[in-house]
Amino acid sequence: MGKIVVLDDNMINMIAAGEVIERPASVVKELLENSIDSGAGKIVVTIEDGGRKLISVVDDGCGMDGGDLCVAFEPHATSKIKTSDDLMNISTMGFRGEALASIAAVSMVSVVSRTADSIEGNRIEIDCGRREEVTPCSSDCGTAIEVRNIFYKLPGRRKFLRTANTEMTHISEHFTRIALANCDLDMTLIHNGRQLHRLMAGQGLRERIGQLFSKDLAADLMETQSREKGMRLHVLMGTPNGTRGSNKFQYAFLNGRFIRDKFVGHALKEAYRGLIDPTKYPVVFIFMELSPEAFDVNVHPTKIEVRFENANLVHSQVLAVMREKLLSSDQHVGARLPSPSASLAEDGLIGTEDHARRERIADAMARFFSDHKPGSGPQQQFKFSGSGRGGGYSAGKDFGSGSPAQGGEQGGSAAEGFDPSGMDVSARLIQLHDSYIVAQTDDGFVIIDQHALHERVIYEDLCRKISDGNLPSQRLLIPETFDVTDAENDAVKSNRELLDKLGIELEPFGPKTVAIQSFPILPGRIVALEFVRDLLDVLCDKSFDLDAERLLHEVLDMAACKAAIKAGQSLSVSEMQQLLADREAVQRAGRCPHGRPTTIKFTIAELEKQFKRT
Repeated sequence: MGKIVVLDDNMINMIAAGEVIERPASVVKELLENSIDSGAGKIVVTIEDGGRKLISVVDDGCGMDGGDLCVAFEPHATSKIKTSDDLMNISTMGFRGEALASIAAVSMVSVVSRTADSIEGNRIEIDCGRREEVTPCSSDCGTAIEVRNIFYKLPGRRKFLRTANTEMTHISEHFTRIALANCDLDMTLIHNGRQLHRLMAGQGLRERIGQLFSKDLAADLMETQSREKGMRLHVLMGTPNGTRGSNKFQYAFLNGRFIRDKFVGHALKEAYRGLIDPTKYPVVFIFMELSPEAFDVNVHPTKIEVRFENANLVHSQVLAVMREKLLSSDQHVGARLPSPSASLAEDGLIGTEDHARRERIADAMARFFSDHKPGSGPQQQFKFSGSGRGGGYSAGKDFGSGSPAQGGEQGGSAAEGFDPSGMDVSARLIQLHDSYIVAQTDDGFVIIDQHALHERVIYEDLCRKISDGNLPSQRLLIPETFDVTDAENDAVKSNRELLDKLGIELEPFGPKTVAIQSFPILPGRIVALEFVRDLLDVLCDKSFDLDAERLLHEVLDMAACKAAIKAGQSLSVSEMQQLLADREAVQRAGRCPHGRPTTIKFTIAELEKQFKRT
């Protein structure tokens, strides 16, 4: 007898279920998509024990008659497509006909359904592929499916299910994805008798996000949209201040279907480049609409991956609309002060002596800000002006020297016991710890990281010069020489174009020696040899798998960081004023090139609330 046998249909379905039904959440996803395709306006999802005991989905869709109900659980039975041509014009959520057959092969399924033109419903029950006859019954219009004891005859699969809470987390995630893409649906999610979500039909997208996540997250979102080249985009995107530690708050939808796509993901990352910490992830909800002929969803059984006909167009459109919105928005960080109700003294968490000391400090600060309210004195309030140009400092102002410029009034250093009454009130500027600048505004004040802001100013100036051609450079009177490794020597040869753009001329000076002949004119005192060595380290680092443009900007980031004024460097009032003037003349001044904030805003209203003056 031969060794090869043909598996029976039920065994085939049980094996195929492994591709479609990974866990209870997969069942919820497939049943919700079927409800949407049926035209449902209301869906109720009931879960018990994280879906291991019960998954129930009840909708008010078109329903099925007895004949359809009988064949619905056959492998590849579907009402969505008829011919191969239909595969190129899919507009429904489901189409393969695999879901119901796979679910019925690994669980106990009971379905009751009724069409709108029928006076009675129909019921069918299936136990791991063994089905009963379809019988008439009473029911509401629509379909109610109950899936019980998933994988109960497959202990090898069931033992890999996680705890009820873990499985419920995955179910909630699929429910959230469906709910975000279908704000016109009335949706309810219940677990072990407790209602987790109750979403009303007709909600706005922002309101639904507030219910599913948090009102604070929804309020922090910026909205933008576009319609170009056959593609419609609607994006709700978080500010650079609201980044997260993972990408789980990034949702991309294509024609109402949640997808994961490397081109879209890369566009999201690029849109925030230079505005957030590279290790952080922005909050983004992006909804794309394309003609069904422009993409293929028939790539994977879970239908979560798609293949675009023109992926570069999708990437450029997403990047352009998001980047434009980000660059036109206010990127300054608002201060987050503690609530006055959280007083440690009132909670008994600090002693009487400490409380008295804090009260004295608070009173002193209150008097200070009261004396310097806008319009409280004859002095003119300092206001930002846009008269500066990026990098355009007047002669004699050496921002990279590590010492204050001569002839200018020194900014006060906020050391222990600093007396604010001694500041130059005509300028309304203070330098704290030779690192931070405090400047008064119309409605409060801002605290500026001098290094981060100057870094952004220099970076934008370098980008402007690069766009006009190569960076201006000067030949060194005495070339600096240094030894290089074989890898560094290869990097010099293969990156000639980049070095030319930067205004750096490196020439061989021996078998393993290179001479720096020319170096770009940069603000501050950058040591040419040190900069070139660091540059070669970047060029030799294989982890920097970047294209030519990205690599150029990485190097400009490094140059700006090295040239910028440093924390701990004392500045005169005139130097601080020049830096603030330059701040108004550059784009994206609210963030340094690495994504850190340059400015934090405080309002008088927030301060008065803290001092209980309101």
